Amino acid sequence: MGIIIPLILVIIASLIIWRASDAFETASDYLGRNLSDGVKGATINAIASSMPELFTSFFFLFVLMDVDGFSGGIGTTAGSAIFNSLIIPSMAILVVIYSGMAKKIKVSLKVLKRDGLTLIATEFIFILMISGHALYWWHGLALMLIYVVYLTYMLSTMTRGEKIDHVEYAAKMNSGDYDDDDDNGKKSIVKSSITCDLEHLVGGNKDLKGSTAWPLLIISTMVIALSCYFLVLACEWLGSDVYHVPYLGDFHGLDIPIMFVALILAAAASSIPDTIISMKDSKKGNYDDAISNALGSNMFDICFALGFPLFLFTLIHGPINMTQEVIDQSSELRMILLLLTIATFFVFISGKYMGKAKAFILVGMYVIFALFIVGRSNGNPISLAIAEWMRNIVNFLVFWA
Repeated sequence: MGIIIPLILVIIASLIIWRASDAFETASDYLGRNLSDGVKGATINAIASSMPELFTSFFFLFVLMDVDGFSGGIGTTAGSAIFNSLIIPSMAILVVIYSGMAKKIKVSLKVLKRDGLTLIATEFIFILMISGHALYWWHGLALMLIYVVYLTYMLSTMTRGEKIDHVEYAAKMNSGDYDDDDDNGKKSIVKSSITCDLEHLVGGNKDLKGSTAWPLLIISTMVIALSCYFLVLACEWLGSDVYHVPYLGDFHGLDIPIMFVALILAAAASSIPDTIISMKDSKKGNYDDAISNALGSNMFDICFALGFPLFLFTLIHGPINMTQEVIDQSSELRMILLLLTIATFFVFISGKYMGKAKAFILVGMYVIFALFIVGRSNGNPISLAIAEWMRNIVNFLVFWA
């Protein structure tokens, strides 16, 4: 029972995050309708789908505080980045293949090199930057500035296209150029509330425009934030030895470090919107956006979803002094993230097309990663040996840097 309660809470929070993020994506899609392919996926779509990671990291820090909060935050953002790199592209490929649309997809090599190499460089900087015993406000600020530079570059170098007003956008939506799976119809307010259909609650049956897009964006953000709070609470309960549920009493959790819980549960739950958006883009034939969304989301996760809460928390409460255990776990995780990103990059750029073979390779890599995390949390000798090897590589890089 002690494990079932937080797992049920995770499932409920995940479903609400998915529905609210769908509304957020609809609003952001309208607001970013004039961005070119590849850029839109790496910016608007990536930010829209990564709001859960931002709020989850925020609540981990401000609810659990200090070391535990940072552990949960880095576990969520790094775990989500690994999920994004491996699972999202594989799902984007497989949904096209098994729906009969194509046997393989082609993604612009320019997009892959641009986002992939930028992400690898950012993760390398991340390893060197977050390697001391204390974290300060300037660590968070530096991470945010990296993302600002990336975002500025993306927007300034994108191809300018013809502007689309809200009438043309509505025509595209209604013609099927934008595959919207939500059939609002004439739903009642009660039904829309139960199904968390925020788009219908905010705009009714009318076509989306500026006056409804912004309220939809704000309301969906608030719903995502509330759901992420309960997701963090569930992860805290699951990782605890004993936790208390109001009106129900005390229960036993798994008694494992919060970072390992966040790496799998919080990361996967918060990455649902990224997966849905990339699968939709892939089904529309927007393969560049489908892949760049995953890579761009990683940039947002590492630089902003972790950087902003870290900056705000340390500015208010002072530096975070990490224990040696958290330093070791963080080092292992950051090195694994970098190595998996490099491996994924070479999978992407090998050959002109991406098919089932590459998709299953990516899924296999994630399964191996998940098995490592489970083994590491339970003291498996092989996982511990790999973890020590990762720490040694980080220490070597930091020493020579």
